[in-house]
Amino acid sequence: MSNAALAIDTPESVYAGLMAARRGDPIEDTLARILASWSCGMANMPDWLGMAWQDFYAMMAFHFPGHPVHEIATFDRPLDERRIDEMEDLRKLLLKNRTGRSTSELWMTDILIAGCMADDHLWQDLGLWERADLSRLMLENFEPLALRNDRDMKWKKFLYKQLCETEGIYTCRAPSCEVCADYQNCFAPEE
Repeated sequence: MSNAALAIDTPESVYAGLMAARRGDPIEDTLARILASWSCGMANMPDWLGMAWQDFYAMMAFHFPGHPVHEIATFDRPLDERRIDEMEDLRKLLLKNRTGRSTSELWMTDILIAGCMADDHLWQDLGLWERADLSRLMLENFEPLALRNDRDMKWKKFLYKQLCETEGIYTCRAPSCEVCADYQNCFAPEE
């Protein structure tokens, strides 16, 4: 099916199809929202939601085994490889703070990292329908990290603040590393 044919789908109709095929994991509701928005071109997500295509197919088979993967549209939006150091730092932070209940936390790590590379609020970049969806995603997959956000800081800002504190920078106000005045302190070559 072509992307043009999928353009008539709404996020709600794609979501309904995904939910009808779900396995029953609690994260599938949130993941179906991400997939529905992305497949309708309404999220700022790269190809395969930031995963290798093989991982994307494995995730779909695991969470939505009855859903035809070819009905999920893909776009020519690669990840910005110039930000690989930033992505690796986010990966370390997220993996260190996994809830430890499901292997899907690894897929959610890749999805969150890809969302952090976009420029809007994280829940919007991911294609979620409301900020509460992201809070639920964080609590289900990265509970130790989610519990530290006890003052309800915006999630992208919170994640980058955690990275800055790891590096000993306590005045971070940047929404992402790319626009931070201290970027060279965090990503300069080690000497």
